[in-house]
Amino acid sequence: MFRFGKALPGHRQPGTFLIPVADRMRKVNVQVATLPIPTQEGITRDNVSVKVDAVVYYRVTDPARATIEVQDYAFAVGQVAQSSLRSIIGKSDLDDLLSDRERLHEGLALMIDSPAAGWGVHIDRVEIKDVQLPESLKRSMSRQAEAERERRARVITADGEFQAAQQLANASRIMSDTPEAMQLRLLQTVVEVAAEKNSTLVMPFPVELLRYFDRAARNLDAAPTSTPTPTPETPEAQTATATDRSAPADAS
Repeated sequence: MFRFGKALPGHRQPGTFLIPVADRMRKVNVQVATLPIPTQEGITRDNVSVKVDAVVYYRVTDPARATIEVQDYAFAVGQVAQSSLRSIIGKSDLDDLLSDRERLHEGLALMIDSPAAGWGVHIDRVEIKDVQLPESLKRSMSRQAEAERERRARVITADGEFQAAQQLANASRIMSDTPEAMQLRLLQTVVEVAAEKNSTLVMPFPVELLRYFDRAARNLDAAPTSTPTPTPETPEAQTATATDRSAPADAS
């Protein structure tokens, strides 16, 4: 309330009587107001050109100071917000603008609230809405993300093959110690194939039968010959044998 151009102490509530000609009233909204910050272009600390826009939520806590201390508190808050946003862009990296926004919001709110406190205005919250990147940088980041996903996929596939190879090696050692396990594994595979009922299954000879034939063939090869093969005698040997037989008769 102003009386003859002089501000009266405190502020008035609705329903206050005004003296004509002498009194003049200024209405101040004490609700939380929203102030969009226009897009600000700047260069980050890692030399990347970006465009950033934000929004400020503020409210008037002291209507008298907001009316007397500053000519237009809404315009003043907007100008301070723009300069603070450009300053925060220059002090931050691109990764901070994209991922660590909560910390930037707190720092930006503190930068705006410092001068606004003297105007009877309190900054409730400041949020960065959008970060616009150059098209070339977007393509580079897209290629980088695709390469990273491809790397993780290959590592996961290789790890799965390594674990599968280890398990197969363990299974082969167990089956080599227990030959019957191979036959059981064959029967289990047959059961899994026959469960679908959409194919014809041809069973080969059982493994144990083949092993039986193999052992029998080895036993036949290892058995020794029992009857020697007779050799034919020469005529000289036959004559010598006949002479030996007739000798005792001539002596008698």
